[in-house]
Amino acid sequence: MTTRSAVVTGASTGIGRATVGELVAAGFHVWATVRTEKDAASLGAEHGAAVTPLLVDLLDEDSVRAAGARIVAAGPVHALVNNAGIAVPAPLEIIPIDQFRRQLEVNLVGQLLMTQVVLPALFQAKDARIVFVGSISGRIAGPVLGAYSASKHGIVGMAGSLRAELAPYGVTVCLVEPGVIATPIWTTAATAGTELLDSLPPTERYTAQIAGARRRAASGASGLDPRVVARVIHRAIVSPRPKPRQVVGRDARIGAALVRLLPFRAIYRLTAGKP
Repeated sequence: MTTRSAVVTGASTGIGRATVGELVAAGFHVWATVRTEKDAASLGAEHGAAVTPLLVDLLDEDSVRAAGARIVAAGPVHALVNNAGIAVPAPLEIIPIDQFRRQLEVNLVGQLLMTQVVLPALFQAKDARIVFVGSISGRIAGPVLGAYSASKHGIVGMAGSLRAELAPYGVTVCLVEPGVIATPIWTTAATAGTELLDSLPPTERYTAQIAGARRRAASGASGLDPRVVARVIHRAIVSPRPKPRQVVGRDARIGAALVRLLPFRAIYRLTAGKP
């Protein structure tokens, strides 16, 4: 039997790393994108020849296209997991536009570019899958993470259009929307956010909201195990009829229910920041 192949972006840690392990255990060969030689070596040591690490920075188009060319040259790909992402926290009034642009470039534009370069290999496979790792922040938005929420709302629209466009050609698009997951993204975001906010002109307008965002980032360490999300991603890849959208985690299910059941005014009252 020919070994099935999958591409997982953002495979250094968290959901991406867990997904690599889940797919390798299921018999896949995985192309895993990372940003450093250290992470590439770590994946190689853990999984051996079952994983081919690729050095990719979604802000570097040349690196993405080079990875895509290597993947396509190797033959059919049965799944692409668009997981890589960052969180840039700051109130939208004061976030530098270059940082807002960086958030969208990584979490949204980069996902489309990776999809474009891998699609020729996906078209070669029978019943291929693209799985986007979104967030409950793509359904409900709150203060200080506006740039992140904008990127995840964008993923919802992009995944929906791709699903419609690719449906006739044997490529199914799915969206997985986790709640708070115990991944380093929140520690990284808190550190980056502190550095970013310290570099901006002082303002007291958002002090309470920023403090709340920092508490929520700290709580990420006690979030859901990323392996839970990895199992959902695996099912989306191998299920004959995968769910187009699936929330993961109790907090995500509650958030999705609120959006579905409550009027917008009630949701806005629940998410409003405190002065």
